[in-house]
Amino acid sequence: MRRFLRPLLILFLIGAASLAWMHAQARRDPVVRRAAVSLPNWPVGERTVRLLLWSDLHLGDRATDRARLERLVAQANALRPDLVVLAGDYIAGHEPRDALVAPGLSALSGLRAPLGTVAVLGNHEYWTDAPRVRRALEGAGVTVLANRAVRRGPLAVGGIDDMVNRREDVVATAAAMREVGGAPLAVSHSPDVAPRLPAGLPLLLAGHTHCGQIVLPGWGPPVEVSAPRYRCGLVREGGRLTVVTAGTGTSVLPLRFGAPPDWWLLTLGG
Repeated sequence: MRRFLRPLLILFLIGAASLAWMHAQARRDPVVRRAAVSLPNWPVGERTVRLLLWSDLHLGDRATDRARLERLVAQANALRPDLVVLAGDYIAGHEPRDALVAPGLSALSGLRAPLGTVAVLGNHEYWTDAPRVRRALEGAGVTVLANRAVRRGPLAVGGIDDMVNRREDVVATAAAMREVGGAPLAVSHSPDVAPRLPAGLPLLLAGHTHCGQIVLPGWGPPVEVSAPRYRCGLVREGGRLTVVTAGTGTSVLPLRFGAPPDWWLLTLGG
């Protein structure tokens, strides 16, 4: 009996240690990834803009509580962005009751960026209680865009609504961006909208994929939520660049492996 129990105990301990490590990876501070991007129609004389792309907070699961969110806000401020862009999925869960944590998003009011904070909604908002989450974001001073655009410094920021729930309207968003004027910057929760963008929108910021969240060596992620080419990082297709962040939270399992939390600090200019 001991000959069988000892290997089982060893396997149990290895499994428990692996889960604890993956949970710690899910709660670790995000990796800061950086890139410089040139945009057309950059207004003459305007300086560059430091933009922080942050997505998939998933407040309410075991990877992200209010204390961690407050710590992330402080770390975001330490990067001194001019503009913060939030790309959706602010809460965890799939039921309306899961949105009861939305008041905790008031921690986002601590973000300090001269050009403010803009956001789009993600699939988890529409799966739970989008109006409640939107009110919480707006109460924290966040501008929520749903197929419309705003001017932020030299940028025309267009927010495309959630594609997973078929709320997107690329044509209306592009028209709104042209109306406000400036260098074009599109934001969507899902990167899968990228092929539908017109030629005049050369930059898309997105999240949703968690960069796979759990990426097995030699296998990849067991589940893909977007086209594999949009899984993570900088994706160049013709004259368009799509930036996909891993985000800082988790979905379903509060674990990460091979895909650490991250956010992108982009330097945008002409």
